[in-house]
Amino acid sequence: MQWTLPNILTVARMIAAPMVALVFLILPRPFADWAAMTIFLLASLTDYVDGYLARAWNQISRFGAMLDPIADKAVVVIALAVILGIHGITAWTLIPVVAILLREVFVSGLREFLGHQAGTLKVTPLAKWKTMVQMVAITMLFAWGLFDHYFVMQTLGMNAEIVSGILNGAIRDDVGLGWKFSGLMLSSHGGLVLLWCAAALTLLTGLDYFRKAMPYLTER
Repeated sequence: MQWTLPNILTVARMIAAPMVALVFLILPRPFADWAAMTIFLLASLTDYVDGYLARAWNQISRFGAMLDPIADKAVVVIALAVILGIHGITAWTLIPVVAILLREVFVSGLREFLGHQAGTLKVTPLAKWKTMVQMVAITMLFAWGLFDHYFVMQTLGMNAEIVSGILNGAIRDDVGLGWKFSGLMLSSHGGLVLLWCAAALTLLTGLDYFRKAMPYLTER
């Protein structure tokens, strides 16, 4: 293994994957939410940067090619588990998460079975879009946890009439409740919509990989 910058970034992303969850054991909320979202964002950025640098500097290595997809999946899978822990298990969160996890396990097993023929399952442009949508969705869902926390903290001690008056503008908003509620709605609804879009793209790419692998799966 060569310690090139692309490989260092890939290893750093692999280390960051469990930290997205472990920060909740180390820090109280909402500091843990901020830390998890920041770590996830930085890890997502390295996913683009290390591949770009490896190609631009001609530093593509077998170690990086092996670890890069593993690190990507580890970051996404652990982040999704944390999201379920934060927001609870509902149909809106569980179904797309299960679809994403099923596809990742299926494609990984398919690549392992194909062995040397796994090169036929190259990353497609649709798969890159899938990864981007996944990462934006997860970031928004982390933001949902933050806005939810701050909204709840600001509404403690307020009755329903005061909260309603602040939100509709009848009462002066001295606590910034309006923008916190708007952020809560945007991050929650937007994050869930993108998560379902990511699940759909995930299943489509999984079917595409399966179709490409079919010639190697048929009996001779």
